[in-house]
Amino acid sequence: MDAQTEAAYDGNLLAGPLSEVFGVEVTTAMGRCRGCGSSSQVATFRVYGPEPGFVGRCPSCESVLMRLVRTSDAVWLDISGMSALRIPLTTNPMPGDSTASATQ
Repeated sequence: MDAQTEAAYDGNLLAGPLSEVFGVEVTTAMGRCRGCGSSSQVATFRVYGPEPGFVGRCPSCESVLMRLVRTSDAVWLDISGMSALRIPLTTNPMPGDSTASATQ
C-alpha cells in the first residue's frame, strides 16, 4: 500500500455533507466510474479530505469520481467523474410514477 491508499477514508464520510445537498441517504447510491466503467456504492469510494474539501475516488481504478467543497454560503459538488449516479428511492412513489403500480 502506498501513502495515498493508507490515508483514505471510505465513502461513509460523505454521508453528512451529501445529506445537506440531497436530503436523502446517498451513501447507498451506486456511482458508475467514467474511467473504468465499474459501479460501486458511494460508501465504498476512497475519500480524502476534509480540507479544503472531500475527494471521492473509484475503489477499482482510483479515478476521481466526486469532489465536494462547502463554503460559507454554498456547497459545490462535482460528479463529472461518474457517468451515472443511481439513488435508490426509500419514500413512497410519486403519483404518476410508472413503478407505483408494480410496488403496490
